[in-house]
Amino acid sequence: MDLGIRGKRAIVCASSKGLGRGVAEKLAEAGVDLTLNARTEAVLRETAKEIADTYGVKVQIVAADVTTEQGRKELLAAEPQPDI
Repeated sequence: MDLGIRGKRAIVCASSKGLGRGVAEKLAEAGVDLTLNARTEAVLRETAKEIADTYGVKVQIVAADVTTEQGRKELLAAEPQPDI
């Protein structure tokens, strides 16, 4: 199903595993480029590689705690104008 979001950019928090990763994978399947966020860099990096390799989308990561001001700044600096 074409959702009309191919080529858009999305930020997905808590995306290294579980529900957040599921959301990231579905967006990637629809052709959305991703900025993934979680606190554990090693797991996040592995998730990003698997999603990029599987779906052929651009994936960047931001390992930061978004419950902090600094974490939010880092995330929005990496993806200042997300569509999703």
